[in-house]
Amino acid sequence: MSRHQAPVGVDRLIHEPARLAIMTNLFVVESANATYLLRQTGLTWGNLGSHLAKLEEAGYVTITKGFKGKQPQTTVALTLQGRTALVGYREQLLATLAPVVGS
Repeated sequence: MSRHQAPVGVDRLIHEPARLAIMTNLFVVESANATYLLRQTGLTWGNLGSHLAKLEEAGYVTITKGFKGKQPQTTVALTLQGRTALVGYREQLLATLAPVVGS
């Protein structure tokens, strides 16, 4: 397995480090604005937008664009499907690693 390949059975969409960082940050909050995610993940605006688009397309996040006062604001939240997928990803990853690191 190369360094960029996900273990067999693990959700490859979530396994990408930037998307995993986005999803784990969203898992512990009800929703977050894009600026918060930008700071937490260290991504650029373009990278964040690209990864959010893939997660939204998969149904893992919802993206709401609006205004707070006169400032544009983008809010992101995990969907129930996204939460379920992240929990499943964790379980599959732990099961994959169990023979290597013990359980």
